Amino acid sequence: MESLLVSTGVVALAEIGDKTQLLAFLLAARFKKPLPIIAGILVATLLNHGLAGALGAWITTTISADVLRWVLGLSFVGMAIWTMIPDKIEEEETQIAKRFGVFGATLITFFLAEMGDKTQVATVAMAAHYAAPLLVVIGTTLGMLIADVPAVFVGDKLAAKIPMKLVHSIAAAIFAVLGIATLLGAGAKLGF
Repeated sequence: MESLLVSTGVVALAEIGDKTQLLAFLLAARFKKPLPIIAGILVATLLNHGLAGALGAWITTTISADVLRWVLGLSFVGMAIWTMIPDKIEEEETQIAKRFGVFGATLITFFLAEMGDKTQVATVAMAAHYAAPLLVVIGTTLGMLIADVPAVFVGDKLAAKIPMKLVHSIAAAIFAVLGIATLLGAGAKLGF
């Protein structure tokens, strides 16, 4: 249960101000059709984070416990640093919307925007850390929806009122604590 709660909370915080949340704002403003946008976010996130969770599970079976502890610990510390760097939307990610309708555009742009994004990397790391990839994928998907669904409905009005620096600082602190705890041996009972 810890893996579900931590992955939900960390990704929800990390996603605030992330390029995929900005993309949700943009798609909502452009199409004004929240349900297909939310469905596209859900499917894209399940696919993307499902792959990330599978990679995290695979990593735990191929890397020794000592190496895995260092890789995960340093990954979480790196995520803490990365979380403090704001994202911007790349224009080509939004151009796809003109060809595939609302659901298709959201699915494609969100999936592509999440490739190599901090929440995807966090999903890999947490799936490896907790050795519970299914719960982590459910949690990270919930975290994405917690951050992105309000963006679809309230758009820029909400974004202007959220203290992004504070939210990013909290998410970074959580990643840093996970990283330091992992480096100090937390999770040793789990085999790494």
